Amino acid sequence: MTRGTGEIVMLVAASVRSGRRRLTLGGLALAMVFGVAACSGGAAPVAAPDGKSAAPNSGSSAAAPSVAGAKELTGAGATFPYPLYSKWFDVYSQKFGVRINYQSVGSGAGIQQITQKTVDFGASDAPMSDDQIKAAGGDILHIPATMGPAVVIYNIDGVEKGLKLTPETLSGIFLGTITKWNEPKVVADNSGVKLPATDIATVHRSDGSGTSNIFTDYLSTVSPDWKSKVGMGTSVNWPNGLGAKGNEGVAGQVKQTPGSIGYVELAYAVQNKLTFALVKNAAGQFVEASLDSTTAAASGAASKMPEDLRVSIVNAPGEKSYPICGYTYLLVYKNQTDGAKAKALVDFLWWGIHDGEQYAKDLMYAPLPAEVVTKAEAKINSISFQGKPLR
Repeated sequence: MTRGTGEIVMLVAASVRSGRRRLTLGGLALAMVFGVAACSGGAAPVAAPDGKSAAPNSGSSAAAPSVAGAKELTGAGATFPYPLYSKWFDVYSQKFGVRINYQSVGSGAGIQQITQKTVDFGASDAPMSDDQIKAAGGDILHIPATMGPAVVIYNIDGVEKGLKLTPETLSGIFLGTITKWNEPKVVADNSGVKLPATDIATVHRSDGSGTSNIFTDYLSTVSPDWKSKVGMGTSVNWPNGLGAKGNEGVAGQVKQTPGSIGYVELAYAVQNKLTFALVKNAAGQFVEASLDSTTAAASGAASKMPEDLRVSIVNAPGEKSYPICGYTYLLVYKNQTDGAKAKALVDFLWWGIHDGEQYAKDLMYAPLPAEVVTKAEAKINSISFQGKPLR
């Protein structure tokens, strides 16, 4: 702060002592403008290449409006990306002094809260449906933030790694039509692996989950039987198996149940050194889940991404594509009602899909492909306040 209200008082006092008692209203107003300007954002804005104003030290070339942004935002939703979002919020607060309070309460709750307008942004691993967007009473934008796969973990005696599963086998196991590990369909995909005659026990999430949405989206895509009998969603009526809460619940149940199989997020599996299967993709290749194979899936599906960016990337084309993965989205209203918060939100979203992506890989999330970043930029640029763009 270079000049605050205390200094203004000192200026007035100095004027009185020197005999200049007729301080004009214009002079006082000018002093107050300097004081407010010095307090309004710390470092001065830096010029962007296009000649507009950018967020201080943003590291991006994109422009931001000259209107001052709020210093606090609220959000709620998906638990899957929370480790990455938490890193974003911490770094962003340190860089720009904007505090972001986020409730990691699940995708469904995130959709509910943005619909009720109790938060500035929502977050969901599952895109909102047309009916949900209509119920929200406005044009809600889906901004892709990052991507991640669901991996199939298992506990089979004598099979430490390398289990291979086809779409037909995996859907059959979770439908309950394949019940033992040494059944011919499983054996056929695992030449040279001695599979025991153990009963298969499936484990699924008992809570509403974006990971379940990705997994059941995949099963619905590759299996007409699954699609007609069970379908997809953050929570479904599972045909069989054990339910457990969270990644930790599913992993714990699989660890203690011989012959079991379940699904968790890649980051959780890697951090906890869990064994997971290779899954046959649309190109006929057995692929291990990784950040690179997830990005390959997104790149393969990018050309078919719709204008509203609500897309499924399960079973995507490409030899290197892992078939069970998906985007997670930040949900925002296109037409904002609070100018200061709208400016702060737009700046944060832009920073997230650019500078924020550098933190993804270390936390086991896949950065967005360049072509998807370009599409997300267009959505962010369309956000407006009182009919005027904010970038």
